[in-house]
Amino acid sequence: MAASLAVTSAILAAAGWAGGAAAAAAGPTSWTVFHGNPAGSGVAGPVTAVNTGRRAWTSPKLDGQIYGEPLLFAGRVYVATENDTVYALSAATGQVAWSSHLASPVPSGDLPCGDITPTVGITGTPVIDPARDEIFAVADELVRGAPAHVLVGLSAATGKTEMNQDVDPPGADTAALLQRTGLTLDHGRVVFGMGGNFGDCASYRGRVTAAPETGGRPLVFTVDAGPGESQGAVWMGGAAPVVDSAGHVWVSTGNGSVYSASHAYDDSDSVLELSPTMRLLQYFAPSNWPENNSQDLDMSTAPVLLPGGQVILAGKSRIVYLLDGAHLGGIGTQQAMLGSACGADIDGGIALAGMTAYLPCASGVIAVRATRSPPALRLLWTAPRPGGPPVLAAGLIWTIGQNGMLYGLDPATGAVRQQAFIGAVANHFPTPAVAGGLLLAPAAQDVVAFSAPAARTSASASPGSPAAPVAPASHATSPPPVAAGGGGIPAGGVAGITVAGLALAGGLGWLLWWRRRMGNN
Repeated sequence: MAASLAVTSAILAAAGWAGGAAAAAAGPTSWTVFHGNPAGSGVAGPVTAVNTGRRAWTSPKLDGQIYGEPLLFAGRVYVATENDTVYALSAATGQVAWSSHLASPVPSGDLPCGDITPTVGITGTPVIDPARDEIFAVADELVRGAPAHVLVGLSAATGKTEMNQDVDPPGADTAALLQRTGLTLDHGRVVFGMGGNFGDCASYRGRVTAAPETGGRPLVFTVDAGPGESQGAVWMGGAAPVVDSAGHVWVSTGNGSVYSASHAYDDSDSVLELSPTMRLLQYFAPSNWPENNSQDLDMSTAPVLLPGGQVILAGKSRIVYLLDGAHLGGIGTQQAMLGSACGADIDGGIALAGMTAYLPCASGVIAVRATRSPPALRLLWTAPRPGGPPVLAAGLIWTIGQNGMLYGLDPATGAVRQQAFIGAVANHFPTPAVAGGLLLAPAAQDVVAFSAPAARTSASASPGSPAAPVAPASHATSPPPVAAGGGGIPAGGVAGITVAGLALAGGLGWLLWWRRRMGNN
């Protein structure tokens, strides 16, 4: 056993089992934003194991499809539906504590195209501001017979409406817009992206919107803003905009309407860094961006902010790019690239362990390791089962497949170590959350919870401090068979205890780097 522990400890150390920018692990009792923290790193707090052998509970069937990630705060699980309803469920039982039906959702037949049926309501993952005890969601509502996108703030305790703000850009064709990204918070504002419906029909422009939590006129950055330009969706496979330690906002953008390099660049097919006031600071796009635009090859993952300042980006081209976060450089300035990294689109949120990014390839999660000197990318493995955006908990990579299976993957090899059936899912990008002693998996119209007890911290640790690093168990010597369940600490489970402390170290590294580089803009 000692030799086995040493082998996997070395593997995970080489991977850099730590978080990146602002990527401290989610608190053990809360998960208030997409993938657990502003950096979207998908790292849970210290968890000893996930018991997939039996469900802790299954919620009642809700009134519409679930497209977003469940959230957890103050002993309740929050989830929103395409029927424009926000639910608060008891974290102990899964029963409904309160629900708030915000408005009439938009019938899919009223839209020029799309793949969400029968109605379009709340698609993006909401966000919770614990300081305000308030949950925010963007609802697609039918207002006077036409679609409207409305940011709503609700009391997390009671569901009472605290704020209601129209966030449609002036003059936009509201039927052509879809609010697909998760929501996040930055400098007292709710930040989210907007794009078009599936099919890119009608005329729209991608936007990044920062709306005051108290209501009022939003700040907006527009992609493809030039005369005659359109598209450039900010959708990111449902991931939320990434907020770094300086409060800067990072997003990826989809294909734009410009197909010729002789035309001025239009901010499409890119990663953008924006100030908190939605001013463009810098960008990167590949040299073949016009060709990508003509073939609908979006950049569609959440930007991955690595310790030390590098950035990983990927999308529908299936190429993974490594960038210098301090100097994105514009067109064709990548440090390295990894071609044909997977057999399908790479869309959605990510999980990050130091310099290893776990990316949501539709044909199977992929593990990609970056190096600083020389800058390079290496494909470590491809998971044997299709899955959605991954998260890290209890020493495993958790992902949900289109077949309704929840998988726990070995972070060193990608092998399936645990699995459980949760039921049919509603969309291509379902993603679990882990907090409060639970792993929460969204099925099509209900939430399935599995026990995921938090690890004990040292008696000498200060309140709220991460657990001391513990050497992870190994699968390297004699891999066990796939487990349908298991309530004890699985091989590799102890590794999860180390994640919070090491992730915090990575986040502090990015913070120091940013402070040297610049102040807030």
